[in-house]
Amino acid sequence: MIRTATPADVPVIHALVRDLAAYEKALDEARATEEQLREALFGERPAAYAHIAQDDASGEAVGFALWFLNFSTWRGVHGIYLEDLYVRPDARGGGHGKALLTELARICVARGYGRLEWSVLDWNAPAIDFYRSLGAVPMEEWTTNRLTGDALLSLGSPGSPGSH
Repeated sequence: MIRTATPADVPVIHALVRDLAAYEKALDEARATEEQLREALFGERPAAYAHIAQDDASGEAVGFALWFLNFSTWRGVHGIYLEDLYVRPDARGGGHGKALLTELARICVARGYGRLEWSVLDWNAPAIDFYRSLGAVPMEEWTTNRLTGDALLSLGSPGSPGSH
């Protein structure tokens, strides 16, 4: 079963985010607190949205999808960017990941959004194979860029080159 997350789900979402970070060998980078997630998902101006995959028999949350809206200037419509998709290892193969992606695709279709996009680590062959089985295609000509830490502070601070 897939359902929209509620504020009561914040602790489990936080735990799943940390599980995902550990799986991706980057647990030390997962610094978000429950309070930050609560504000981002359920604050006055939500910045993101989440869905929970729940085990039908136990009712336990076994996975989640956390996403936000993006916008295509070429298409002139919103899309969904899937920030995180994670299913606990003991629940994999049960259709939860596909059900989460199906729900996001349904939202895109219902709202007239043009894209459902996400990134995947290049070493995560099981995920890549799974996504391809659903019809997803890698954006091989595109490279993700990121500014963070000192580079972001340097560029974004007053008096930096290019600032006004």
